[in-house]
Order: sequence, then C-alpha cells, then structure tokens
Amino acid sequence: MEQSVKQMHAFFNPRSVAVVGASRRINKAGHVIFKNFADNKRRGVFEGEIYPVNPHEDSILGFDSYPSIIKVPGELELVVIVVPAKHVIDVMKDAAAKRVEAAVIISAGFSEIGNYELENQIKTVAKKAGIRVLGPNCLGVYDSRTGVDMLFLPETRVLTTGDEVIATPRPMRGSIAIVTQSGAFGVAALDYLTGSQLGVSKFVSFGNKSDVDEAEMLHYLFYDEKTEVILLYVEDIRSGRKFIEVAGRVTKKKPIVVLKCGRTKAGARAAASHTGALAGSDRIYDAAFAQAGILRAKDMEEFFDMGKALVMQPPAAGKNVGILTDAGGPGVMAVDECEIKGLNVKRFSEETIQRFERLKKEGKLPKFATNLNPVDLTGSVTSEMFELATKLLFEDHEIHGIILLGLHHTPALQEDYIDRVAKIASKHDKPIVACDIGETEMALHTRGRFDKLGIPAYFSPEDAARAMNGLVRYGLYLKKNKCLKGYLEGFFKKSKK
Repeated sequence: MEQSVKQMHAFFNPRSVAVVGASRRINKAGHVIFKNFADNKRRGVFEGEIYPVNPHEDSILGFDSYPSIIKVPGELELVVIVVPAKHVIDVMKDAAAKRVEAAVIISAGFSEIGNYELENQIKTVAKKAGIRVLGPNCLGVYDSRTGVDMLFLPETRVLTTGDEVIATPRPMRGSIAIVTQSGAFGVAALDYLTGSQLGVSKFVSFGNKSDVDEAEMLHYLFYDEKTEVILLYVEDIRSGRKFIEVAGRVTKKKPIVVLKCGRTKAGARAAASHTGALAGSDRIYDAAFAQAGILRAKDMEEFFDMGKALVMQPPAAGKNVGILTDAGGPGVMAVDECEIKGLNVKRFSEETIQRFERLKKEGKLPKFATNLNPVDLTGSVTSEMFELATKLLFEDHEIHGIILLGLHHTPALQEDYIDRVAKIASKHDKPIVACDIGETEMALHTRGRFDKLGIPAYFSPEDAARAMNGLVRYGLYLKKNKCLKGYLEGFFKKSKK
C-alpha cells in the first residue's frame, strides 16, 4: 500500500488519538466526541490509546487529562480539535512539534465566514509538518468497525417534554461509504441509512477542505476492502482534473453516486456562505461526472435509491427493463419513469409472450392477465403466479433488469412470494428491484423482507424505476470500459461470503 494511503489510514484506525477541547460538560461537542472514544474503548471496539486534552481539567470520564498535546506521553498519531477558531493555530503548532500524522479540525470560523488568513496559517503549519488535515468546519470521521466516532451527536437524547430517552443509534456495519462536504447533510444521511437498515463502512465530513479533498478520499476508498459503494455529497470540486482522473479509476471497481448541490445561482451563493464553496457551471460538472463514470442523482431521494440498489444488486448489461405487477396503475407509473430516464420498456419477444400464453392456457396465470410488458397479474395474483412470471422474465435474454411491483393489498397473495422471487433471483446475474406502496405495518414489513433477502424495495414505482436506472447506467459504463464481467465476478463472490 502506498505511503499516502497509509497516512490517510490514521483518520480511520489510529493507534492513538487526542481530543483537544475534551470537556466534562455534557452539552459540549468536546465532551460528546471524547465520550464516543471512551465508550468504544471500554467496549473493546476502539483499540488505540485515547487522551483528553484540556488545561482546566485533571481527568475526564476516568482518563487523565493533559494541558496540551505536548504533554501527552508517547507518540500521538491523530488529534481531533474542538476549540474556538482563534486557538486552533496554537494546537496545530503543538501537533507539529509532537509529530502528529493527522488532524481533524471540527472547529468552525474559518473560510466559510471569510476568515481565509487563519485557515491559510493552519494549512502552512500542516504542510510544513507533513500533517494531513480534515476540515476545518467539519464533522470528522465515523468508522463502523474501528470505533472511531467523531460525531458530536449523543447516542441518546432526553425529550424536553419529559423523562423519556430517545435512542439515536449509529448505523450498523456495512459497505456504503458516505463522503460529504456538509456535515449536517452527512448526519441526516447516516440517520436515513440507520432507519433503512443499510450498513455503513465509513463516514467522512470534509467541511472547508483545507487539505484532504474528495479526490484523495476516493483514492483511499479505492483500496478499502470494506467499502463497495461510495455516496458523495459536494458543493464544489476544486481539483477538477485530479478528481476526474481518480474517480475514473475508482468507478471501474466501485460505483460512485454524487449529489452535487448549487445548481442554480441562488444555490451556488448559499453553498459559498455555507462552506466557502466556489461556484462552477453545472453543465461542466455534468460532463465531468459522465466522463468519470459517476452517477449523478438529481435529489436526495434518488441519491439513496441508487446507492441502495448498487450495494444490493448487480449492474444491468443493457437498457431493456421488464415490469411485473399485480396492479395496472402503478405499472404504468413505472413505465413512464423508465421512459423518462431513457430506459426501454419494449414489447416482449414473441417467444416470451407465447410462454406466458401457455401458462394462461394451463390455468397457472389469470386468463385476463396482460403480458406484453408490463406483465399485469391483476388482483387475483398468488405467490405461485409471481414465482412463474418472475422466472420467465429472468430467462428472457432480451431483458436486462426487472422491476417487480408486489402490492400487498391483493387478497390471495401470501408473504412467501417474496422468498420465491428471491430464490429465483439468486440464480441469475441480472438485477431486480421491488416496490410495495404504503406506510402501514404490512407495507413496511414487505419492503423490509425484500431488503433482507438482497432485493432493494421502494415506496413508489418511480423510486424503483430510478433505482433501476442507476443499475443500468453503471452497467453500461462498465460494459463500455470492458470491465462488466470482472465486476460481476467480484460482486457475486462477495455476495456468497
């Protein structure tokens, strides 16, 4: 592994870490961050040494406190800085003297409010000392496996209306990495993924990007065996050529989905006031993302929809989509969204149509079911009908991906249809996504059951179509670059573990 990657590793699995600005006051960010490390240390999750740094405290949470980084015994690999902006430069000078490898500056009050001079001073000290820096004005790093947790969000919160404690658990372990310029958006993303039972490998918040930027983090994640899909939120990209070069290498191995904000003049202005982001032509970003094989999401919903599909299902080898439904209206909605996205929902081949007709004559499918695409099994659908129709679509070589709309409201349909469909899907290398409409317990249970069996399920037909679009676009990119076969081999090898 190259040296630059090894040094970046200090952000995610340091042998020792000091939290500068650690506090005994529970409402302070420095307290929450140090408590995260302390709790994970006691649980045996974080294996490194931890040191609180605060000149006004003798001990914090049972750990000896030190007045400065210089006084910390032994070597120190990482510092997390949570002090007012005016004190950060002194902490960085101490870090240089201590020969620290990496620093995460949580503190705000720099270029995002026009204080470029102070940020430049920090950059100068860090560069001279060879310290890699995340931030300032960021949320830092969360690693689901090593116990590194810089999120200054307590895992429990007491409601102001009473004594009830609300748990806000961290995401479970998984293979989605979140890389974000906005800390607040990143936290919202973690909350969404936690609620959706989607696992996270790593979380990285950049803030002002005084040193480490998207290109370097993508390069690091390229080598990270725990990360399979990268979700990237950006407001600007400063090292454009380097970014395209690195991303183009990463996307041949791992998909990247980007949500780029600041499309409009007003949005760009808001981004500039938020993280000091520089405005740029949105069309230029579109072209750059396309060149690098990055999938651009138009909004937050599509961002997560595509990420979920890519981590669960293989990419599609073409644009032809087969739609299977037990309700005509939602089927039409899925067709419309597919066509809008540039996917093909064409009439099935005569061979496939005749196979459906034979099943109808044998009484295995409803006589009045439509089978030209979409296949509408109607409200009299049963689990066996879904199983037979799904098998038929998977065996049609002209169909590259399947959207299944299994609305639970039909009276004869039993829950076992989900298991039957998943069993068929496991024998093929083309993707399938599902949808069940509703927010009742049954709808949530149905979507959750699909998810647990590796078939991403969505709330609406449009969401399912957007997810399939991500699988198609990524598959076509891999196919164009002659690496689809290798990607699929690796995908199925991992899925069998």
